[in-house]
Amino acid sequence: MPSTPLKPIAITLGDVAGIGPEIIAKAFRDEPALTQGCFVVGEVGTLRRATQLIQRDGELVLPLVLIERPDEALTLPPNCLPVLLIQELLVPIPYGKISAEAGELAGRCVVWAAQAALRGEVAAIVTAPLHKEALAAAGPPFNAFPGHTELLQALAAEHVGQPVAELPVRMMLANDELRTVLVSIHMSLRQAIEAVTFEQVLQTLRIAHDALKGVLGRSPRIGVAGLNPHAGEGGLFGREEIEVIAPAIEAARQEGMAASGPWAPDTVFMRARAAKGEPGEFDVVVAMYHDQGLIPVKYLGVEKGVNVTLGLPLVRTSPDHGTAFDIAGTGVADASSLIEAIRMARQLAG
Repeated sequence: MPSTPLKPIAITLGDVAGIGPEIIAKAFRDEPALTQGCFVVGEVGTLRRATQLIQRDGELVLPLVLIERPDEALTLPPNCLPVLLIQELLVPIPYGKISAEAGELAGRCVVWAAQAALRGEVAAIVTAPLHKEALAAAGPPFNAFPGHTELLQALAAEHVGQPVAELPVRMMLANDELRTVLVSIHMSLRQAIEAVTFEQVLQTLRIAHDALKGVLGRSPRIGVAGLNPHAGEGGLFGREEIEVIAPAIEAARQEGMAASGPWAPDTVFMRARAAKGEPGEFDVVVAMYHDQGLIPVKYLGVEKGVNVTLGLPLVRTSPDHGTAFDIAGTGVADASSLIEAIRMARQLAG
């Protein structure tokens, strides 16, 4: 049974028109030991609606407890849902609809939680899904950020007094079978190809190495995917592997990292996969762009995937799925990925 952390874990509400509030309520209902010492940064009416949505016959509605400070969550018993109020909605926001109001509320929750983590008031933050279009519709400052990762990067850079460019971050998607870290995240494929530079690849290797070394207690075995089919086939299908990726791997090896490749991207993920109780050949795969790395992990099961932002001066995890507007309000959303995100947040926070 997980022990209560020395500091609480903050869970952000996500987009209230999506499944975020529902899966949060299910996590607190179904995993009281895991969620003890956690609290939700959000809005009471939305969470009350979520607890009523998931109520099962013969069971009491999960009680909400308002708190004013994060540390109050540490003294509360299990089987309740602590809420730190960010704002109150005058009327409920309809499920499944893009809303500027929902985007603003989701963004405000993330900002509050991140700043609390940067101040050292919480051990980690777990972010429920927000909707990128709703975030953009909210206007300044939120429309400047494509998603959670970029918003958190900007907040962290401001906190430490550095330009955003000097605080590089990377996305890692992980489940029980596979980890992958991405060189680029939310950009067009054309831009992503242009982002495959010596500096970007080497920086990704450094970030992946540093993050996983702390988790594994040793240097991680990093398999690096090529950009082109068959990793370029010796230059026949492109020269990025020869001119950019291989030199970055060699530089990483000179720094003491256990990196190898570039390997053919259509097989490297299979080689890294841990299956039938046996570890894979690599602890993590560095992928060159968003879909190259995320499709293999999500194919193995979105319900167990966890998104981790590496390179931040705080711990942030999130479930490996979006707002699922199509099923929001039906009560059928699966909370497994959020539960795994909470579990991983505890692990990374130590």
